Amino acid sequence: MPPSVPPLPRRVARILRTSLFAQVACALVLGIVVGKLWPDAATAFQPLGDGFMRLIKTVISPLVFCVVVVGIAKAGDLKAFGRIGLKALIWFEVASTVALIVGLLAANLVAPGHGMNVDPGSLDAAAVDAQTGGGHLPSTTDFVLNALPQSFIGAFAENELLQVLILACLVGAALLHLGHTKVPKVLPAIEQAQDVIFAIVGFIMRLAPLAVFGAMAHLVGQYGLGVMETYAKLIILCYAAAALFVALLAVALKVVTGLSLWKFLRYIREEMLLALGTASTESVMPRVMQKLRRSGARDDAVGLVLPTGYSFNLDGASLYLSISVVFIAQAVGVDLSIGQQITVVLVLMLTSKGMAGIPGSAFLALSATASSLGVLPAGAVALLLGVDRIMDSMRVVTNLLGNCVAVFAVSRWEGALDIDRAKKTLNGGDVPAPDEPEAGEPGPAAKSPEAATPETATESPVEVSSAGVPAQSSKAPASETG
Repeated sequence: MPPSVPPLPRRVARILRTSLFAQVACALVLGIVVGKLWPDAATAFQPLGDGFMRLIKTVISPLVFCVVVVGIAKAGDLKAFGRIGLKALIWFEVASTVALIVGLLAANLVAPGHGMNVDPGSLDAAAVDAQTGGGHLPSTTDFVLNALPQSFIGAFAENELLQVLILACLVGAALLHLGHTKVPKVLPAIEQAQDVIFAIVGFIMRLAPLAVFGAMAHLVGQYGLGVMETYAKLIILCYAAAALFVALLAVALKVVTGLSLWKFLRYIREEMLLALGTASTESVMPRVMQKLRRSGARDDAVGLVLPTGYSFNLDGASLYLSISVVFIAQAVGVDLSIGQQITVVLVLMLTSKGMAGIPGSAFLALSATASSLGVLPAGAVALLLGVDRIMDSMRVVTNLLGNCVAVFAVSRWEGALDIDRAKKTLNGGDVPAPDEPEAGEPGPAAKSPEAATPETATESPVEVSSAGVPAQSSKAPASETG
């Protein structure tokens, strides 16, 4: 007799209770509905998203520190870590430059701003200052100096990821220099702290549906859905160009590693939906780091490439910026020459690297680019005030996938990727992280001497030859473990 199938309501309830993806998807739809029907009340839900982001940000810096330190110490080779960093920077520059070029080509082919005939004098440049809070992008010197920590605690307190990375590299290098015999308790303590932080992340992620609901309700309530009709051509172009760039990433990943980006996207679908709902890649960084480790990437590669990519590899932002510059020029009737568009690429290659964590950074980068060209009015950047928030989803997806592909590619390039493990994981196999026991394998407590059976705990004596080399025991062990 075939087993009875639970009724549909019970199956739906079970999925909603056990699947984070289903919970976040429902919260996303509910947030859009509430924002559309009750826009004034919907903006009051913004603290739900803000509170979730605060909780996530509290664990990002210590988690990155622990993963990098443990990765360096276990790899045992500081030179290999340096090679990973150099290869990551090369990949970042190539990928972001390709994104800029794709954006320029798409904007020139489709011409989303043609026919708008906007009078620059009618635009309010002060609105851009209000959006950016009067801030500015750091110069190259300031960017380098800001990456250097002023105090050990301050880097963590201010969530400065680049400073935390530098501190982690120094601590990891010191552990390698001193050796495990001089500081035998430091590395196990950091590993245990890493496990605690991952457990905290698991607790916080239970609040993800509330965060997505609050963020989407606020977005739709504040900006409405009508803005999509006004900027439909620009929005469709940006998302289509992002889809093209993601397809290029998929090809690059397949060529370099043999892995499928679509299978990986299915593997991180919960994190991707959460990033879309909160419009932030930071909200999923801890979980993505864990899943990349489970997918065969070595700890040191994950710990260095992914956090660094959050500052240096903003592919989605680069794509959006290059399209936006051409859109603004077309909207105000300025025809950019080939030379000026090359200048756009060169300027954005620099300005896009200092954008992470700066309020209104896209507008600051666009203003800097417009000023460098000398032919676009500064107030023209205000054209994008109404549509910028809608582009967050495109930027988030492209940035996150770009950095994940970078982790796989650099890991493969450095020989720090377990391809068999990666394929098994992406094909749906339940493979725990490298430092976790396999399914059915006893944990550390079961392997301790106290938990061992008398047969396995008692070892036969080892005879030592006169040359000091252990000799073959005359008594075979009672049992062997593979």
